[in-house]
Amino acid sequence: MREAPEPVLLYIPLMKDLGLSWAEIKETPRKELEGILIAYNEYQMLHSLDGYDDTDINNIAKNKPQIRGQYARYLEKKRKYYKTIEEKKQVKSFSELLR
Repeated sequence: MREAPEPVLLYIPLMKDLGLSWAEIKETPRKELEGILIAYNEYQMLHSLDGYDDTDINNIAKNKPQIRGQYARYLEKKRKYYKTIEEKKQVKSFSELLR
């Protein structure tokens, strides 16, 4: 048996988490499959700690200190995406829409 991370890191998450069939996976180019997984991981990270606030994280961190780093990455990604969304929403004049 060949040792390759593809079945574990690529095919199984696509089938299990995203519901792709084996036929769909075989028909899709590898770059697209990797892009789908990257986007899915980004989505998971972006929503991994939804519903928690600083107090909740402090309570959880008493038993799991690594949660603080994860929470910091979560907040950083949230700020990045919301900043990008806000920049796209800000249109100063009608002429900017035509460009």
